[in-house]
Amino acid sequence: MTETQAPTDAGARPDTEAEAACAVGAASEAGCDAGSAGEVEWYQQPLSTDAEAAADPALAPPPLTPAQAFDALYSYCAPTLVQQTYLLTGSLRQARDAVERAFQQAWQRWPEVAVDRDPAGWVRAVAHDCALSPWHRLRHRLPVPFRGREPGPAPASASASVSVSADPTGRALLAELQKLRPPYRRALVLYDGVGLDLPETAAETEASTPATAGRVQYARAVVTACLPEPATPEDLHRLLTELAADVRPRPTRPIVLRTRADLRARRWIHAAVVFASVLLTTTALTLRTAPDHYEPPVPPGAPVSGVPPRAVPGPLSPKQLKLRSKLRAATAAGPERLRPEAR
Repeated sequence: MTETQAPTDAGARPDTEAEAACAVGAASEAGCDAGSAGEVEWYQQPLSTDAEAAADPALAPPPLTPAQAFDALYSYCAPTLVQQTYLLTGSLRQARDAVERAFQQAWQRWPEVAVDRDPAGWVRAVAHDCALSPWHRLRHRLPVPFRGREPGPAPASASASVSVSADPTGRALLAELQKLRPPYRRALVLYDGVGLDLPETAAETEASTPATAGRVQYARAVVTACLPEPATPEDLHRLLTELAADVRPRPTRPIVLRTRADLRARRWIHAAVVFASVLLTTTALTLRTAPDHYEPPVPPGAPVSGVPPRAVPGPLSPKQLKLRSKLRAATAAGPERLRPEAR
């Protein structure tokens, strides 16, 4: 599986890590044209390298901590992953939120993700699943402000919408992408946008290779038929790359994302503890108050030889209560009491 970064060359896809890194730099530079020329985002700064440590293994720095390794992966993959997810959702807000949730899951399961052979592909698959989830789209219909937005000279959504609306071909391409069913849309974006091979696209979409090839061909035919100008597969690859490069991702900083992931995990733990406590309390109360033996119901009375059944005695009247008290207060033995004689 290749890297998460989208290629920027219109003629060919990157086959090596060096070409993929160059494509990442080109996509990041193109995505930042919407802002000021002298502004450099935190995710555009190159990673620090040590030439002496590379020449002498004895001077190599100590291994990265889990937080440093996660921050490096996030800084490398998040900007371009937001641009790719934007092609699936058509909304920068949904794309950024899906990528943020994917990296939150990656941080919560970092021991598993760190040893994966392709951590970037793991995060990309989770982000695409989250972006195409019906619950994710329904949640963004509510008027809740997006938490991941950072202050800047110009809103990212405004710059993206202006660049897309200025190009009729890009606007038509984005509109037709949103009309495709999610499996076809995802296959087209992975194959023609990200640049994955057909078997890798099939593995990530959890489909067979022939089915994935059919989805890509169908999506190409539908999308190219609605474009203002005829487009070949190479042109479609270039249009998807340019459409994603026009988006200014501006992802959340890694330390903020890790803090939110930890807070989210603690909330789920607290909710699980409260639910378990309520469940145990309810179970104990049920065991305490539930009957411990079977009590058969009293059958209704039936008349015998025309005699009606005995009715249940109701509450005593004041006269009957007075008589009962008098009988209880009288002596149990006396000359006036009749006693049976034994024979």
